[in-house]
Amino acid sequence: MAQSPKSKAPGKADDPSALVERFRAAKARRSVWEAHWQDCYDYALPNGRPFNHAGTPGERRVDRLFDGTAPDAVEQLAASLLSQLTPPWSSWFGFVPGPDLSDAERDRVAPMLDRAAGIVQSHFDRSNFAVEAHQAFLDLVTVGTASLLMEEAAPGEASSLRFTAVPMAEAVLEEGPHGRLDATWRGSALTLAEIGRRFPGAALPPGVRRRGEDDPDARFDVVEAVLPDGVAYRWTVVLDASSSGGSEEAVTLADGRFAQSPFVNFRWLKAPGEVYGRSPVMKALPDIKTANKVVELVLKNASIAVTGIWQADDDGVLNPAAIRLVPGTIIPKAVGSAGLTPLANPGRFDVSQLVLDDLRARIRHALLADRLAPLNDARMTATEVLERSAEVGRLLGATYGRLQAELLTPLLLRAVSILRRRGEIPDFTVDGRLVELQYRSPLAQAQGLRDVQATLRWLDTAQRLGGGALETVDAAATARWLGEAFGVPAKLIRAQPAPKPAPGPAEAAHG
Repeated sequence: MAQSPKSKAPGKADDPSALVERFRAAKARRSVWEAHWQDCYDYALPNGRPFNHAGTPGERRVDRLFDGTAPDAVEQLAASLLSQLTPPWSSWFGFVPGPDLSDAERDRVAPMLDRAAGIVQSHFDRSNFAVEAHQAFLDLVTVGTASLLMEEAAPGEASSLRFTAVPMAEAVLEEGPHGRLDATWRGSALTLAEIGRRFPGAALPPGVRRRGEDDPDARFDVVEAVLPDGVAYRWTVVLDASSSGGSEEAVTLADGRFAQSPFVNFRWLKAPGEVYGRSPVMKALPDIKTANKVVELVLKNASIAVTGIWQADDDGVLNPAAIRLVPGTIIPKAVGSAGLTPLANPGRFDVSQLVLDDLRARIRHALLADRLAPLNDARMTATEVLERSAEVGRLLGATYGRLQAELLTPLLLRAVSILRRRGEIPDFTVDGRLVELQYRSPLAQAQGLRDVQATLRWLDTAQRLGGGALETVDAAATARWLGEAFGVPAKLIRAQPAPKPAPGPAEAAHG
């Protein structure tokens, strides 16, 4: 991770031991969520990083899972969020002139801002953003909170941006003074080689270096803290050598300051008084567990129906432990004994299918799988398309507002900061006055379709009235507003009307 030089002398707040203690206290406060999160992962995202143990990549984690409705709905919702918010290889944002600029200034800077937006978009497309953002959306849908690490790539790589979806088992979050998840702690266990690659030039204690050289697989606890420091963020990386059996004290591996936090933390739903978010899986968890149990009982009942339950007399000849119920088997029995007889099934379990269908429908409804599903009929009228877009905006309106504030805006501001410092784009600041962010994702456009529809109805009514009604319509201003609502690039929208050419001699004489 690129870092800036240290700009203030270490004080009590920068003491590595104090940072480690603060991290442990924050992790202890998070522990009340871990059992709940683990249930969500077990039943809805079994490949998620477990909290109870480190886990091994590729291990089987579906032993408790019998019904696949919830995992399928989670993947569909995460894919819908990715395609509706940040569609890969598509222009989902732009930079437009702000309200403080005059019309002449808007016309002059609009092409430059469009070129800058294209450069930023190309860096997102060439990076691993789509892969890691999808994983972060899976965590968001499952446990309600996700963390995306945005770093500056090394010079010479295809993109200047590099992303990492931080597992919630490693992320410990705290709210800042403005109600956002500004304070971020990340606790991870790294080998000596991983520490060298991630934090080059870090000064390691001799004992830690010796243990790492003797055992290349030895892991050491590293705490990465990004904390608000005025208008910027303080970044500190601490090696907690005592937790790995060493006698050394905690030492600082790296330190720096950032204008925007490299950790982008966002939530699905926030309850009053809580720091971490709540997810749609948490709401549907009772139905998910019940459906899972019903399928388990159905499978057990099916195995009984297929193999049956048998009873036999203990006559000294029949050995129940040696019996195998396969075709062609001859089972010996004593003369006069009943031998092996089937036990009647006490009841049937036909009602389970009715219960299971209802549970699966409620799960898919809670996870929006039945309302954000792909279209079954490609022949939709324009009104049906508008109504479907309005329905999507209504369902995800509150969530989209939170994701725009906690995910999209910080993500783009940090990307602009990195690319501007590297000289990839011109030196401008997205402050909302001179330069504004414009979201052009499908969900952002769906939210503005109702205003567009109302404006078009008004124009149609004014045209039908005719006469003086058409004089009330400012055609140029209306066209500019519709262009902004549809996400048209700013360089195609002229703020000032084009000057009319001067009349020629013949035209002047005729006049």
